[in-house]
Amino acid sequence: MTRTAFVHRLATSAPDDVSALEAALGDGSIDARGIVAILGKTEGNGNVNDFTRAFAVRALKDALRPHLSPSEVEAVSYVMSGGTEGAMSPHLVVFGRGEAAAAGSSPALAVGGAHTPDMAFEDLGRLGQVRLVAEGVRAAMRDAGIDDPADVHFVQIKCPLLTAERIAAVDARGGSVAVRDTLKSMGLSRGASALGVALALGEIEPAAMTDAVIGRDPSLWSSRASTSAGVELMNHEIVVMGMSAKWSGPLAIDHAVMADGIDIEPVRAALRRLGLSADGQLSAAERPALVALLAKAEAPSTGRLRGLRHTMLDDSDISSTRHARAFVAGSLGSLVGHAGIYVSGGAEHQGPDGGGPVAVIVDRRLVPSFPASGGPQS
Repeated sequence: MTRTAFVHRLATSAPDDVSALEAALGDGSIDARGIVAILGKTEGNGNVNDFTRAFAVRALKDALRPHLSPSEVEAVSYVMSGGTEGAMSPHLVVFGRGEAAAAGSSPALAVGGAHTPDMAFEDLGRLGQVRLVAEGVRAAMRDAGIDDPADVHFVQIKCPLLTAERIAAVDARGGSVAVRDTLKSMGLSRGASALGVALALGEIEPAAMTDAVIGRDPSLWSSRASTSAGVELMNHEIVVMGMSAKWSGPLAIDHAVMADGIDIEPVRAALRRLGLSADGQLSAAERPALVALLAKAEAPSTGRLRGLRHTMLDDSDISSTRHARAFVAGSLGSLVGHAGIYVSGGAEHQGPDGGGPVAVIVDRRLVPSFPASGGPQS
């Protein structure tokens, strides 16, 4: 018996719409006991006051309670990303695992999860957060049975942010916070979490990590980190995805790094490595093989994109993260042929300035070129 992963993308009609999940749990197509994480795109503003994320998490936990014990419900990682600007379609992506009775394709997608302890908010945006996340990533790798960091293709993290109340609590105990602007705290938290991934995966040497570089040195980044900040938690919920010979099954993952918001060629290359031709937009025959696409998006800090001026950073009405989500979702949607993709804004230390990491997961049984025998394929 080997472990095997499952991934289901489920459309939602509102942040609290769990009807598709409930139906899948009811008919047995999803085994609640195997769920490791649920990622979701909700149609809020993605900022500090975006309570669609917490609303969605509450609905998801309510849907799981009839099937799991209270501790099992809390053990699942709930990574809700607010903001579905443009035509990005609100949806859930359910990650889980079970046991495969028969030998299948291997290596295959491996999934692991971990929750860190609650963080002291004096540590947000500082080395304390980097180290806390790095240990959490290592724990999630152990949960997935992944020993070599090179086998990790994506790390999805939900991290906390500062609120006025949390800042006041730090002040009351004589501490200090890295920033007092709650919106800016989101970026610092995302950035420190991403550097924690880079530290755990050996992408950046520990000596390069100081409080001073967090949120300030764009030359330091992870090629596999995707972090999203929210008010709905005090700790970090971490999901590691990779390829492992200890797992079998039809699912496979690869990743790419976009240099900017229209750099889709690395993503096309990842699709091709997974067996899709990706000639132009994915064909109707190839499209069902794409189980999930996860990406980060960010407005270039230079104010220019390939030499041309952009105004995403100068718009005082709409946060640049909202512009970037819509822009990158459009770029990637034009490549894969639909908008049911997970694009998270704010890519501090996640890919190069103005770019970001992307993960693609395919079901190899639906890849036209996949061997009919279903034999091993890396």
